[in-house]
Order: sequence, then C-alpha cells, then structure tokens
Amino acid sequence: MRFVGGRWCAAALLIILSAWPGARIHAAPPAKSKLDKALQAPTAGLVAVIVSTKPGEAGDVAAHLVQRGRAIGKQYSLIDAVTAAVGADDLAALDADPEVTSVAIDATVASVAVGGMKAALSVSNAYTFLPTLGLPSLLTGKGVGVAVIDSGLQQNGDFSGISFYDFTSAQSAGPYDDYGHGTHVSGLIASKGNLSLGLYTGIAPRVQLISLKVLDTQGHGATSTVISAIEFAVQNRALLGVDVINLSLGHPIFEAAGTDPLVQAVEAAVRAGIVVVVSAGNVGRSLTTGLPGYAGILSPGNAPSAITVGALDTHNTTTRSDDTIPTYSSRGPTWYDALPKPDLVAPGQGLISDAAVGSTLYTEFPGAQVAVIGAGTARFLQLAGTSMSAAVTSGVVALMIEAGRNVSGVTPSPDAIKAVLGYTALPLAGPDSLTQGRGAINPSGAVTLTQALAAAGWPASNIVASVAPVTTIEGQTWSWAQSFDGDTVVWGNGGGEPAWATTVVWGNVDWGDTVVWGNADTIDWGDTVVWGNTDGWGDTVVWGNTNGIH
Repeated sequence: MRFVGGRWCAAALLIILSAWPGARIHAAPPAKSKLDKALQAPTAGLVAVIVSTKPGEAGDVAAHLVQRGRAIGKQYSLIDAVTAAVGADDLAALDADPEVTSVAIDATVASVAVGGMKAALSVSNAYTFLPTLGLPSLLTGKGVGVAVIDSGLQQNGDFSGISFYDFTSAQSAGPYDDYGHGTHVSGLIASKGNLSLGLYTGIAPRVQLISLKVLDTQGHGATSTVISAIEFAVQNRALLGVDVINLSLGHPIFEAAGTDPLVQAVEAAVRAGIVVVVSAGNVGRSLTTGLPGYAGILSPGNAPSAITVGALDTHNTTTRSDDTIPTYSSRGPTWYDALPKPDLVAPGQGLISDAAVGSTLYTEFPGAQVAVIGAGTARFLQLAGTSMSAAVTSGVVALMIEAGRNVSGVTPSPDAIKAVLGYTALPLAGPDSLTQGRGAINPSGAVTLTQALAAAGWPASNIVASVAPVTTIEGQTWSWAQSFDGDTVVWGNGGGEPAWATTVVWGNVDWGDTVVWGNADTIDWGDTVVWGNTDGWGDTVVWGNTNGIH
C-alpha cells in the first residue's frame, strides 16, 4: 500500500478496505467467521477475494461460485485457493461452506521503499555500503538463482542473462520497470557495477536473476498476482534454478498467519526448498506522537518460515558502533499471532542502486538521483526502507548458498539459512528484540558458519561451538548473537524447537510505555491507521504514516 503526500491512496483504500469491522452480514454466521477483518462488514457491490479451501476442494468451491453466477479468476494448486469477485450474499454462503477454510480480501500490496530521505552523495569515495558489511571475498553468488517479485527490471549494463516474466495486465515480452522499485532492489542484490565503475556493485553480482513483475507503474499490485508469481517460482524452481525469493512488498495483516493466503504461499515455497526473504514494513512509528509503535509487521512478513528483515541505518560509515534502527522500520510482534518478528535487521537507509531511468520513482524523487562523477546521466537512485534491507539479505543468502555448495555440493535448507543468519547476527545495544530481531546481518559470520556446517554435514550442531563467534569488520571485532532466542522473547523449549515455534513468552517489554495506543473511535487515514480491539491486544495499536514512505 502506498502513502502519497501523507495520505493513503484512495484507490488502494477502496480495494484493501472495502469494509471495516462491524455487524455480521449473515443471519446465522458460524461461531467464528472465516472472513478476514476487512470483509466483516456490509459490502456494497462486488469485492475481489481469495477463497482458501480444504485440500482438494478448491475446484468444488469454484464450481459453486460459478453456479451463483460469479466469475472465477484463478485456481491455485499451491495453496488450495481460488480467486473471485463476490457480493455480500456470496460471502455469507462462503462463510457457511464446510469446504471453505477462510476468505481473504484480495488486498493491494505495495513496495516498501521511499526516495529522497537523504541528500545524494556527491563524491564517489563517500559510499561505504559494501565495506561496512564486511563481505567475504571470492564469493559472488555464482550458480544461485534469486527471484525478485517486484515491479520488474530495466535492463542496463549492470545486468545480464535476466529471466523476465510479467504477471501484470501489461504483460510485455521484454524486461521493463515502469515504477523503478524492482530495478533498485535487483541492483542491490546483483548489479555487476559496470555503470558505476564498481562503486555500486551488488552483493552477489553473479547470481541468476529471475524478475517476476507484479507491481504496476505506481508500485501497486494485487495479492493474488503475487501468489501467482510465487506459485510460478515454485513450479519452475528446477527449470529456472530458483533458490531464493525476494519480496520487498506487503499489505496490512487482516487475519492470522494460518489462514492468510499470501503467508500460506510463502510457507509452501519454503517447504519446496526456496528461501523466502521479506521486508518487515515501514510502519514503525506514529506521526502524531513520534513514538515507536509495535505490531506493525506487514503480510507476508508474518510468515513464520520467512526471513523477515527490518531496516538498519549504518550512517554511511564502516564502523558498526554508530548503527541505529530507523524509526520507520516495523516492529513485532505480528498481529493476531504474536510471533516474534523481524528476524534480523540489514542496511536499508540511503542505499544507492540502479535506477530505472524515466520510471515513476525516478521522476518523483529527482533529489534521490545519483550520477557517477563524469558519467553524465544519473543512472542510480538513493532509496530507503525495509525493501532495501530485504534485498541486502537476499544477496547475503545467495553467498551463503554458494558457500555451502562449494564445500559440500549440498544446498543449505531454508531452515538452516535462517538459523545461521540469526546465530551470527550482531546485536545492537539498546533496541529490543521486537525491533532488531537477533541483530544486524553479518555476512562474513554467516558464510563462515555455513562453510563449517557444510563441511561437517548438515545438521551438525556440535560444530557451532568450534567456530569463533566473532567477526572483525574494518578493524573492529563484534560478537555474534550466539543464540536462536532473543533477550526478551523465548521461543519453544529453550532452543530445541525451530526459531519460529509458535509458543511465545514475552519478557522485558513494557507495553504501557512502548506501544502507541490509539483512539478506537478515531481512524485518521492521513496520519495514522488505527487497528481495532482484536484478540486480547488491549485497545488498539497505531500503524503510522512515516516520511512519505510507500
């Protein structure tokens, strides 16, 4: 969803929030409605929905809808779901249908980045993005496939061998990016640095990029379109060599992760062996109070198996001692489920990468345009947001996969990748676990531990203790998190369960002081979005509009 000039786009609101929680639309609803929060109010006209069903029942449900005179959009095999445009009576029937497990609004998703938050850098030697990461040498992401599900890609001299597939209505045969977000994300991951003489090289310049366009010229797209792209990536994983999916986009959470169709698509991709990296969102504070707001993670950042990434501001220095977390970076826990997110944070503030010249972002943010000295046309943009953080993480994951394969010929599993990233993260002093997750991403440590584990054979937990849990970056040594548990969050039974186990015990979080509670009777879309009283969350949680972020 996009913020424009401090206001929500009317079109996005119309699609996403066709209704607000209120009276049920059925005369005799089930004990617990299967409709998500955005559908639980009277609906005028037709609304686009995603209907999830019991395994193997999507065809029957689709047939029932056709009998009712409704057109079916698409049936998904990946998640047992079907899309359709339905009315209030249809929603009542679906809610009562025993074959239906949930009904979700086909929400608008949007990119999670903003331009112009910092002045463009004026000298070529002032950019410290790659040095501050402490990247391992000799790894380039060779042989690793990264699918970027975004707004597309504008081909230039920094990219080669791109696979491009268009899932939008335009459906062009060749690569293009009319919004500009996908090109920037792709550059952070895989730019060869040719246009910048190596200055703005991506983290993994030899990965195989698979660009799946789902967002339009304004950076918007339908949830169903994103699910189609994820399904395509899973179905063609072997053919295209997809190892990683990058999702630098999201929408507000309207239901529990267990029934959210976008989350379920992400979970299915992870089960298929693909690492899925997702941006946490840029709704971390309230404009009215300036205070941080918790529970602002977007969907599908609430997917338990996804690597959900918040933003880190390195202040354009190589040292890690001055790193902070921007206030816009979404904090956990996840709405409805109270899952601990984000998993970690990665650089996302003021990052420079390839621009789609002439695109919407390029045109809207002239102050964010960056030109290499003596090169003439500005071919780069400086953007900020958790979109950029997810891209950085996807690049690091590509290096980890390459490192594991080089040692043992075996591809590390998504679970192993996620665990290693958390174990080797560099905790920041100050921010709590719901703000920073395990800490800041540590590419060198993650690769080192991956290589050790790969050499010993997966899994090999005893090897962890034999690896020195420190990383030296630009002459300074930093200790790893060395745990799959946060300081204020306890997962499972002391580390014996996966890091995303659903048993959560909250520790040192004083909700009265650190959560921005709103007025349940006031919904001011221009300044804050106030989500109502839901499932024991107290009163309300405020999701703020931050710095024109979209």
